[in-house]
Amino acid sequence: MNAWIYRLLALFSCGIFAFQLHAQGPAARPGSVTLFNNVRVLDGTGHLTAPTNVLVRGNVIERITTSPIPTDRMATTKIIEGGGRTLMPGLIDAHTHIMMQNIPMSVAMMADIGYITLVAGKAATDTLMRGFTSIRDLGGPTFGLKMAIDQGLLPGPRIYPSGAFISQTSGHGDFRMPYEIPRVIGGPLSHAEVMGVAAIADGPDEVLLRTREQLMKGASQIKLMAGGGVTSTYDPLDVAQYTEPEIHAAVLAADNWGTYVTVHAYTPKAIQTAIAAGVRCIEHGQLADDASAKLMADKGIWWSLQPFLGDEDASAVVTDSPTQQKRLQMRAGIDTAYKLAKKYKIKTAWGTDTLFDAKMATRQGEQLTTLVRWYTPSEVLKMATADNAELLALSGPRNPYPGKLGVVEEGALADLLLVDGDPVANIKLIEDPAKNFLVIMKGGVIYKNIVNGDSPH
Repeated sequence: MNAWIYRLLALFSCGIFAFQLHAQGPAARPGSVTLFNNVRVLDGTGHLTAPTNVLVRGNVIERITTSPIPTDRMATTKIIEGGGRTLMPGLIDAHTHIMMQNIPMSVAMMADIGYITLVAGKAATDTLMRGFTSIRDLGGPTFGLKMAIDQGLLPGPRIYPSGAFISQTSGHGDFRMPYEIPRVIGGPLSHAEVMGVAAIADGPDEVLLRTREQLMKGASQIKLMAGGGVTSTYDPLDVAQYTEPEIHAAVLAADNWGTYVTVHAYTPKAIQTAIAAGVRCIEHGQLADDASAKLMADKGIWWSLQPFLGDEDASAVVTDSPTQQKRLQMRAGIDTAYKLAKKYKIKTAWGTDTLFDAKMATRQGEQLTTLVRWYTPSEVLKMATADNAELLALSGPRNPYPGKLGVVEEGALADLLLVDGDPVANIKLIEDPAKNFLVIMKGGVIYKNIVNGDSPH
C-alpha cells in the first residue's frame, strides 16, 4: 500500500478518535455555577440532612455546608432557593432497552433504523424528565443515541451501553424466522443482527468474536442471554442457554478490556453456570432457589431484579398465549426472589426492563415504588441511586462517565433532583415527576427548573 494511503488512514483514525472523545459529554460550561440554598440533602445513604447549602461548579458538586455560601464574583451564579425541599441524586435505571421500549415488537423488527432512533431520542428525553439521569442499557443499537446526547444535541440520560445482546441459536435473543435457518457460516446476518439489536453466536470462538465487536463499538459492559425468556418465541423459560466455556469466552474478552459480563437468567442452573463462568451480575433471576441465591452472596455477584407485579406493570399480551404463561411463571417467583436477596444480603440493583410498551415506559417511577413491598423508602431510594451507581462503576476503565454518581457529596458529578417534599416520608412523590421534580440537573446543566415559576430550560 502506498505511503499516502497509510497517512490518509492515520488521519481518518485520529479524526474518529477525536470525535469520540468529544462525544463523551460537554456537560456544563466550566465556569457555570449553581447554588442551592436551604435544601435537605438525601445523601445517597437514604437519610435526609438538616437544612444545607450546595454549590455546583461546572459538572461537579463543589461544596456542601450548613453555612451560607457567598456568590462567586468571578462567575454568574444561578441561585435556587430550595425552601427546605429535598435535594437528591438523579435516579438510575439499571436495566433498560431505550431503543425498543416505546415501539411495538413488530415495528422494532421492521421499521427503518432512522425512525427507531428518533423515537428512542424522544424516549430518552422523557426518561430524563422523569428524573432518571443515568441508565444502563442492556441490549440495542444505542451508540449513536448516546453520542448525540453526550454532544448536547438532545436532552437525555447518561447511557451505559451494552450494544447488541449476545445469544445462542434458539436463545432469548434469536429473533429469526424459521425460514432463516439453517444458518450458513459466513452467510448474511439476520435483520436484528444488521440493526445491532442482537448478535447470534455459537461456540466459544463466535462468542469471543461478538463480544470483541461490541467492545470495539464502545460497550461499557457485555450482555449475554444465559437462559430462557418471557417474550422470546423459541425458548421455554426453564431452559439454560450457553455452556460454561461459551460464557467464559465473553468473560475473558470483557476482562481484557477491564469490564464485566452480565447475563439474562431466571433459573438456578442458568445462574450457577453463569457464575461458574465468571460473570459479575445476574439480570432477573426470579426463579432462583436458596442455593443459587447463597452462591450469589458468597461470590459477591450483583443481582439486578425487577418487581414485575400487577397488571399495570405487565405489557399487554393475549391471556392464553405462551408468552403470558411464561410471564405468570416468572411473576410467581418474584416475592421469593426478593426475600432471598434480603436473606443473604446480596448486592441488589433495580431496573425496569421495559420493552415494546410506550405506556409502561411512563411508569418508571411507579415501578420503583413497588419495591416498598420488601424495602423501606430509604432503602428503595438508595437502591435507585447509590447502589445502582456502584453497579455502573463495575465497568472500570470502560466507564464512559468517569466520576462518582448516585450521591450528593463534594466532588461527585452534579446529577441532582430538587423534590417538592420529602420522598423518604412519601416515596410516591417520585410517581409524579412533572409535578414534584422542580429541578432536574445532569452534569451541572439544568434541564428543568420550575422553582418560583421559572420556565424549564
